[in-house]
Amino acid sequence: MHDIGILGNERAGAEFVERTAQKRFAFSLVISYTETSEVPGITVAGEHPDLIKFTGPADAEFIHYGHCKSISVIPMTPDGKPTPALLTKTALEAASIPSVVINAGSKVPPKLPYIDMGLAHGRNISRENALSPEDARRAVEYGRIVGRFLGATTDCLVIGESIPGGTTTALGVLEGLGVKALVSSSMPENPVQLKAEIVRKAMSRMQSSDPFDIVAGLGDPMIPTVAGILSTASEITNVLLAGGTQMAAVLRFAKSIGYGGRNTAIGTTSYVAEDRTANLAEMVAEIFDIPILVARLRLGQSEIPGLRAYAEGFVKEGAGAGGASIACMLKAGIGAEKLLSLTEAEYKKIT
Repeated sequence: MHDIGILGNERAGAEFVERTAQKRFAFSLVISYTETSEVPGITVAGEHPDLIKFTGPADAEFIHYGHCKSISVIPMTPDGKPTPALLTKTALEAASIPSVVINAGSKVPPKLPYIDMGLAHGRNISRENALSPEDARRAVEYGRIVGRFLGATTDCLVIGESIPGGTTTALGVLEGLGVKALVSSSMPENPVQLKAEIVRKAMSRMQSSDPFDIVAGLGDPMIPTVAGILSTASEITNVLLAGGTQMAAVLRFAKSIGYGGRNTAIGTTSYVAEDRTANLAEMVAEIFDIPILVARLRLGQSEIPGLRAYAEGFVKEGAGAGGASIACMLKAGIGAEKLLSLTEAEYKKIT
C-alpha cells in the first residue's frame, strides 16, 4: 500500500497492515466538548463562536446523512474550509465500512442514534477542572464495556474523535503525565503560546499525581472514554486510533491505568505527521513502541481550494479522517488518487 506510510516501529506497522488488509473494519466516532474551545484564538472550528458546540454532532450527522440536522450547513472554518468529516464520509462509503457514534460529553446531542456515555461536557481547564474524578472513572469503566462489544464485531476497530479545542486539553494531559509535548492545530499558525498558558494555569491547580485526577483536571471527557474503549477492544482485535496528537494523550493516559499497547496503531494524515509545530512521532515513541500509519492523501492536487488548504496547513485532521482513509485503503485497496476524486465529487454535492 504505497499510499500508507509508517512512522516509528516499521516492522510492527507492516505487520498491522498485513493483519488487517482486506479484513472487516468498523468505525466509531467519539464526539465530545470542552469549554476550553471557547477561549478566543484556540480553535477555528465553526463559522461563529456560537457554532463551536455543534462541531461534534454536525460531524456525526454529516458522516451518516451527507448533511447536518443540528445546523443548516456542514461544519466549516470561518472562511469556508470543509470539516474533515467530508474525508471520513467519503472513505467509509467507498469501502462500505459501518460506523457508530459515541456521545462522550457533547454539549449538544446528535440527531441520530448513538451510544450515550452519560457524561457532562468538559469545563474550561484554564479556570476549573475539566470534569470530576468520578466522571473520569465512569468514562473509563463505560468505555471498557463499549470496547468489548465493538471489538468483538470486527477485525479492526477504528476510533476517531470530534472535539473542538481538544489539542489543548490533550497537551494538558500529556504534560500532566510527564510527556514533553508539542500538539498540532487546525490552523497554519499554531497558537502554541496560548495553549501553553492555558495548560500552565490548569497545572497550577494540580495537587495530585493520580492519573484520574490529572485527566479530570487537565483533560476532557473524550480522552478517558477512548482510553477505556482501547483497553478492552485491543485485547480481542486490532485497533486503529484515528487522529493526531490527541490520540497520543489517549495512549499516555491508557498506559497509566494499565493498558499495555498490544494490537494498536495510530492512523493519521500526512498533514499532521509533517506538522513541524508538533512532535507526534516523538511523543508516541516515548509512550509506546507502536507504529503510526500515515495516509498520504493528495488533497494538494485538488482543483478545489478548500481541499487544497489541507495541504497548506489548515485543519489537517479530525473526525477520524486519516484513520478512515487508511481503513478504506486497507479494506478495499482504494488508493489516494481515487479517494481524491471521490472526495471532490462529495464536496460538489454540498456546495
